[in-house]
Amino acid sequence: MSHDAVTLRPMTEADLSLFEALLSDPEALGAFQWFGWRDPGRFRRRWAENGLLADEQSVLTVACRGEFAGFVSWRRARAMTSAPYWNIGIQLRPEARGRGIGTEAQRLLVEYLFAHTPVMRLEADTEDTNHAEQRALEKCGFTREGVQRAMTFRDGEWRDVVRYSLLRTDVRPEFGR
Repeated sequence: MSHDAVTLRPMTEADLSLFEALLSDPEALGAFQWFGWRDPGRFRRRWAENGLLADEQSVLTVACRGEFAGFVSWRRARAMTSAPYWNIGIQLRPEARGRGIGTEAQRLLVEYLFAHTPVMRLEADTEDTNHAEQRALEKCGFTREGVQRAMTFRDGEWRDVVRYSLLRTDVRPEFGR
């Protein structure tokens, strides 16, 4: 999927090294995404197995003018057995932030998931102090549902998160389409 300079595509082997480098660099991940060291080979093994595209959890490259800018992901969640939905996320390289790339990538992901999966609901969570991500989600048409207290543990503290949702039936911004 593509819109102007921002593209979503399956992760390539060339992207994989940049992806792993981003995930293993606390400074590049930024204030809201560093949760400590993890198995550095876990994504390479998943990529070799399924290209990071699976029924329960998937990852796509965010490219800007053909260059790796970060990634979007989604994982299956369920309120009830009969009502699965996707929880989405994004991570961009530091040089790609603050330029509208994340908003456009998440908008493209919304279009992709509603076009290719039958879910009614998409959901996203972000720390309550991550105002840039909150603005990006709102620009994509997501509705703020509320604050969940002490939902994530990062940097020695429990932190609150804001939950957002977007329903298939919600009106979404046009973005020049």
